[in-house]
Amino acid sequence: MTGDTGVVDMETLAREISGCAQLSGEFRLRSGLVADTYFDKYQFESDPRLLHSIALGLLAHIPPDTELLAGLELGGVPIATALSLASGLPTVFVRKEAKSYGTAKLAEGPSIDGKRLLVVEDVVTTGGQIVISTNELRERGAIITTAVCAIDREQGGGSALASAGVELRPLFTRSQIERWSS
Repeated sequence: MTGDTGVVDMETLAREISGCAQLSGEFRLRSGLVADTYFDKYQFESDPRLLHSIALGLLAHIPPDTELLAGLELGGVPIATALSLASGLPTVFVRKEAKSYGTAKLAEGPSIDGKRLLVVEDVVTTGGQIVISTNELRERGAIITTAVCAIDREQGGGSALASAGVELRPLFTRSQIERWSS
């Protein structure tokens, strides 16, 4: 997927993600929707070679004014970590809800107050969790205008995020993966 230059062959990467993570059947998604195709994100997130290539591919999607990466629990955390290693940007790990003990933080890591965050997610369907997390991060002082993901299922997530003032920049859309893997 990557040569010595670190350049990602997107078509090959799409085929490899499809080969290890795209399942057919009947699946209930987090959004409550039922789908005939499912992307088992942990299959590509647990493969260091694929995860590294995904991070390299996402580098071009990082806005130049980004100060922190914000990996959403749980699937966004490995991608944000790999992207942090590839970009040199620090990351915060965003919980679905602030813990009720210890520091009681929603975002673990450096302070987010007044910082420009790039939200990092794995697979986007309706964008619901990104909208919720973005709103909560903004309430804590974060500045968020962009989110990245490995795969946009093209089921309304981009529109929902746009309505919340967030541009979605996917590495792949479901259509691209299906086209390149057939």
